[in-house]
Amino acid sequence: MTSAQPADFEAALRPWWDRGQSGDEAAYRHALSLIARRLRAYIRRRMPDQPDEVEDMVQEVLLSLHLHRGSYDGSVPVSAWILAVARHRLIDDWRRRGRQPRMLGIDDAADEGDALTDDGGQASQEARRDLHQLLETLPEAQRRAIELTHLAGLSGAEAAAATGASESAIKVQVHRGLKRLAAQVRGKP
Repeated sequence: MTSAQPADFEAALRPWWDRGQSGDEAAYRHALSLIARRLRAYIRRRMPDQPDEVEDMVQEVLLSLHLHRGSYDGSVPVSAWILAVARHRLIDDWRRRGRQPRMLGIDDAADEGDALTDDGGQASQEARRDLHQLLETLPEAQRRAIELTHLAGLSGAEAAAATGASESAIKVQVHRGLKRLAAQVRGKP
């Protein structure tokens, strides 16, 4: 299992993840161990000049996955969700260090060919299209707050500075927007 091909990763992970999401703690631990192995390689490639910090970043991503596992949408490949979380954690780390992802050669196009699974970028393109359509249904302030904080990876303070709103207003807009999106995804008006 440790040498599973990228295309096999989703198939190997999904049953364990689903059982873990249903409350099976042993399956959840096994899913996290599979994820951790794959994340180490993914993060090592993005932090070649910081090999001593790779494990810390893996743990940060695993913690983010654990804390936000309730937000996982079962219609999305688990590996795509993991990749999005990992990318956001890396971008947050680079910004804290005063580095920009594009300066490091990290951008959406580069990641598409180096995902945790390789589907030729099809799922990624479809997910972006679906996300864009969902975001367009939100009021402007909610959409912009979510784009800045969750998609661009800005902190609440940075998003507030970019929009001229207060940091608390950004938090409220994000909360309301995510709540509205969740209701739409569940089919509730």
